[in-house]
Amino acid sequence: MSDWPPVYDDRYRPAPGSRYWFKDRERQDPEAREQGILGKIRAVMAWAWERAPFYREKWRAAGLEPGDIQSLDDFRKVPIVTKEDLREDQAAHPPFGSYLAIPREEVFHIHGTSGTTGKPTAFAIGRDDWRRIANTHARIMWGFGLRPSDTVFFGSFFSLYMGGWGALAGAERLGATAFPFGAGVPGQTLIAIKWLREMKPSAFYSTPSYGLYVADKARGEGIDPREFGLRILFFSGEPGAGIPSTKRRIEEAYGGICLDTGSMAEMTPWMTNAECEFRTGMHLWQDIVYAELLHPESRELIPFGKEGVPVYTHLERTSQPMIRLWSGDLATWTDDPCECGRTYPRLPKGIYGRVDDMFTVRGENIYPSAIEEVLRGIRGVGEEYRIIVSREESMDELVVQAEYRGEAGAPEGLRREMETRLRAVLGVRTTVQLVPPDQLERTEFKARRVIDNRNLFRELTTR
Repeated sequence: MSDWPPVYDDRYRPAPGSRYWFKDRERQDPEAREQGILGKIRAVMAWAWERAPFYREKWRAAGLEPGDIQSLDDFRKVPIVTKEDLREDQAAHPPFGSYLAIPREEVFHIHGTSGTTGKPTAFAIGRDDWRRIANTHARIMWGFGLRPSDTVFFGSFFSLYMGGWGALAGAERLGATAFPFGAGVPGQTLIAIKWLREMKPSAFYSTPSYGLYVADKARGEGIDPREFGLRILFFSGEPGAGIPSTKRRIEEAYGGICLDTGSMAEMTPWMTNAECEFRTGMHLWQDIVYAELLHPESRELIPFGKEGVPVYTHLERTSQPMIRLWSGDLATWTDDPCECGRTYPRLPKGIYGRVDDMFTVRGENIYPSAIEEVLRGIRGVGEEYRIIVSREESMDELVVQAEYRGEAGAPEGLRREMETRLRAVLGVRTTVQLVPPDQLERTEFKARRVIDNRNLFRELTTR
């Protein structure tokens, strides 16, 4: 591999029995690794300074230029970038913004956001970057146990959504058999179940919600999901695979191991947050994408063991490089050793929420992931649920609608158990409404389960 930007040998693969793709790099002393990270930071900043007016103007306004960054402490002075900054820049400089740092004719793939929560953001990925993404994802997939002998079923949207494409590129580069089935077409899940039963792939990729949905549908057809023979199930797009009770439910359903992966589509190769085969939380592959955890308010670097917001920097990307991109997610990090021997820091509980997903009910801060952890851990609760926050007069009310399973017995006892456990964990009274199986809407993409009706109450009472 050359110095920067790196060029990988697409023919390389480690020996099948090796745990590591690049053993020395993955087990490197963290302090020595930081010197290499600093060199890559300086290189990507110099690249962006010369080619991306977005960064040059932002850094000049802060009184900085790439040559000023002589240490990682210096790097903390570099201004943070937000998704709103990217949207505004693309609106002013369509279609890819003034942070596109390669010629337009070198763009190989176009992806982006759906725009469901605002103006869509376009992602432009160069051909050389695509090769680096494939090599990175292959390396990380190898780290959680995927091998060329595996067949990988992709139950993912193949559209603007980046997740499925990035995972597919990695599996192909690794040499595994790709089974890009897709998702989203009416009736496709029942067809997927037939193909899974027939082909018996050894690995499965989707969002956690869709993985649970497929298992539920299979059982409804009288098929045990363990018949598919899946050894590895890896997920992105939602926090679910990092939530212990959801992970346990997936593993019990399929009989394979459940792995959490993913950061942000803008940060592709997004799989640089990923669990290894020991499933002790997501490793941060710092030599590919550099992650810092910052305090949500002060934006200062936090020590290991504390909760913060991941901020990411591409170290190998030339097209639309992200330099200190604020994720808005919440995680806790650690540098405790992992049994796999890799020396990267980890997110032991994965990404379990977002700063803007947290809501407050009667003075208590509540994260949707905490509710999911409770529900998935109670026998008799079905696969789907909704969280509804409403207001009666001046009091906030928290309602959880959840399906019960057919074998649950008397739902009333189940409802009382759910309310008791939710109150113990959340600190506020929660009303549980049990509904029969298959009554709540399913999704084959990212689930949206929180409904906040308090603004509707305010609007009605202020007219």
